[in-house]
Amino acid sequence: MRRVIVFFASFLVFISFPVVQNSFAYDLTLEDAINLAIENNLNLRRQQIDLSSSGYSERNLWAEIFPAINANLSAGYRTNLFSSIEPGNSGLNYNVGLGISLGLNAGIPYIINNISLAHQINILRFEDAVNQLSIQITKKYFSLIAEKNNLLLLEEIQNLTQSQYNRSQISFRNGLVGEITLLQSSLSLANARYNYNAASVAFFNNITEFLTTLGITPNNDITLSSNFEIIKIETNAEELITRHLYLRPDVIRNKQEIQRLENLSRQTSLQSRSPSLNLSIDWGSSNFDPFLDSISASARLSIPIDPWIPGSSRAQNITRASVAIERAKLDLEITLASAITQITSLSALLRGSWDSVLLARLGYEVAQRTYQLTENGFNNGTVEALTLQDVRNNMANSRQRLLQAELSYFFMILDLSAALNADWKNLIQNFGVTGEER
Repeated sequence: MRRVIVFFASFLVFISFPVVQNSFAYDLTLEDAINLAIENNLNLRRQQIDLSSSGYSERNLWAEIFPAINANLSAGYRTNLFSSIEPGNSGLNYNVGLGISLGLNAGIPYIINNISLAHQINILRFEDAVNQLSIQITKKYFSLIAEKNNLLLLEEIQNLTQSQYNRSQISFRNGLVGEITLLQSSLSLANARYNYNAASVAFFNNITEFLTTLGITPNNDITLSSNFEIIKIETNAEELITRHLYLRPDVIRNKQEIQRLENLSRQTSLQSRSPSLNLSIDWGSSNFDPFLDSISASARLSIPIDPWIPGSSRAQNITRASVAIERAKLDLEITLASAITQITSLSALLRGSWDSVLLARLGYEVAQRTYQLTENGFNNGTVEALTLQDVRNNMANSRQRLLQAELSYFFMILDLSAALNADWKNLIQNFGVTGEER
């Protein structure tokens, strides 16, 4: 017999808040929650600023080889102490000038490469932050649904104890049960009410915090309308590592860091040891007289000497740049080893956790059937009220264990998808078991 167990109840989970003026009903899907969280997250906004800045620099790489242009204008007054000597030189003097200077160095191409690489790194960092936030919101979203389902269970238990207490009162008045049985029913009802009220307060606080994070004022009737079907996932760690290891953001970042440091090393070496050429041209005009205009041009070639001397300051800079590359390569090896361990461990945990889900489902089915039989026995007078209370509590605990087991299993799927930098829905689609073992 095929067993399709839904992770959470298929019905919509209604979350009610006190109705105030301008309140309205709102169906909040998981996708809506993720989009709102991304839109209102301050850290992502800050990263967007960095991304915009690096993107602007990448779109204007030509600026790295654009010449420096300077214009100058000066005015002055000149007079002779003795007016009989060169009187024509007295009065206001005006000077206008324009200078263009272009510096060329062999390290410029690597500077340009690192500017482009910096933008790619910011893109990756932003996408990784969005993915991590999405995982967090997904966990919180379904945690709240699990809390709400548990709240519904506690409400059902409260209704059962209320009905049982009402029956005990009638039986006590008719002399069918003793006072102890009535007191036990009253205590069970009080405990059920306390558990329900405590869970209600905790759920209200958690949903309020969640909606505030999304930028939603919790003055409305909110419906968490997404649900998820728990199925068995059979993953192959070696296959996952082969397909996804080098798609992880931390691995990509380490490889980009190596590339950046290699560019920086070449840039440092070429800028320090290669000749540099500076071209400049200047034009000037005095008193706006074309006959007094002047123009000059120069080319200067600089050949560095000290970087070739071992132990000099610039030679040490070149050495440090090479050492940084080796350190980054070791960091990449450490990251790869850690990633392989993480993926292997999560895959093993996921396989082993399915048995706990099946066990929790079986335990809840047994607890349900036991309660039905015990309740029938109590109504027939063959079971004491205290025994019925214990069985009812066991049924509630079994349901809570099932919710927690399914939620934990789902969280492992999310953690594995995060470790693979893959969408969890695709992971389920590709590795989910659709046969009887579900």
